[in-house]
Amino acid sequence: MSEKNSNFAGKMKQVRPKKNLGQHFLTDLSIAKRIADTVDACPDLPVLEVGPGMGVMTQYLVEKPREFKVVEIDRESVAYLNEHFPQLHDNIIGDDFLRMDLHRLFDGRQFVLTGNYPYDISSQIFFKMIDNRDMIPCCTGMIQHEVALRMVSAPGSKDYGILSVLVQAWYNVDYLFTVEPDVFNPPPKVRSAVIRMTRNETQQLGCDEQLFKRVVKTTFNQRRKMLRVSLRQLLPAESSLFMLHASLLTRRPEQLSIAEFVELTNLVASELNAD
Repeated sequence: MSEKNSNFAGKMKQVRPKKNLGQHFLTDLSIAKRIADTVDACPDLPVLEVGPGMGVMTQYLVEKPREFKVVEIDRESVAYLNEHFPQLHDNIIGDDFLRMDLHRLFDGRQFVLTGNYPYDISSQIFFKMIDNRDMIPCCTGMIQHEVALRMVSAPGSKDYGILSVLVQAWYNVDYLFTVEPDVFNPPPKVRSAVIRMTRNETQQLGCDEQLFKRVVKTTFNQRRKMLRVSLRQLLPAESSLFMLHASLLTRRPEQLSIAEFVELTNLVASELNAD
């Protein structure tokens, strides 16, 4: 073990990972640096790190010549960060990322989002990213391997689902590399993956965005059923949609592209407006 890794291992004992916060502290500094360096693909923007814990990634991010802040909900970790990263004074935010007004972080400017995201709330973090996509043109970081597979999956894959459609509607997603469990304290029961998301050129979906989310979630919540079955939760049984678009509605949600979900949303909207 290198001297730097040994020093960090000694510090690990100062903050206890908390199961209720989904904390798994990364202990391999070479991997931490690789993750931190993923933000270099989105240069010139401020960086926000979510859930820094004891700063294994922070120590590399803080060296980059750009504005940098961290947000951490765990008070023990906040105290540790304040002690060991005095250069981040006033830029260590003790708050819940999911409840924050992101427009106030960097005075309304765009920023890069990164972190070793807690497994149990990573999807919620990305849904918030989508809702604030005007602020976040780039997002990188480490998540559960299975979630990463969902995010990069194409139509027809068993991993293609709600997260795939809602993220890919607005972002291009790249799977960068896999991380094994033995580099964490405590080791998770699953592998992890590092991803990068960058805003695509889509500015408008071409449909009602809220209804689009409802259609995607409603159909994938019954992913084994044909669309004509799952959509009965949104449409009256006598809806003409079931007769006029029978060929589309005999398909299952994992078979639809994002463009086809947009088309389906517009069909549902026309039926709801007619009703």
